[in-house]
Amino acid sequence: MPQPMLSETLPSSFCNVVPFRQAVLPRHREYLSRWLNAGLCMGLCDADIFVSDGDTGAVGSEMVLVWVRESADPAYIIRPEGLRWVVVDAIRDYELSRQTSFEHALNFVRPVLPVQGSTVAA
Repeated sequence: MPQPMLSETLPSSFCNVVPFRQAVLPRHREYLSRWLNAGLCMGLCDADIFVSDGDTGAVGSEMVLVWVRESADPAYIIRPEGLRWVVVDAIRDYELSRQTSFEHALNFVRPVLPVQGSTVAA
């Protein structure tokens, strides 16, 4: 007697896909601190990690706000989205870039630290 197919035995609402959402990890916090200290001479002013309350997106999602000397408001927002880190111009509310790592996202804003895996031409 043939066995029923798996799709026939599972309820239609069953789904084995788990959505992936990155978060700001302790290693990101440490790199953010080093990046900010290195970038103070290049116009960076401050950076902070903000957890949204639901009004600005998904509840509990974290984003990094970056201030520069030229503005009292945050200039950049860096937030995880799927497997990428999105860099947004916070003043104009415009997406600037999607990067593969947190370090590359910070490097996009101000390239003040070497990014592992990047090479410089001799």
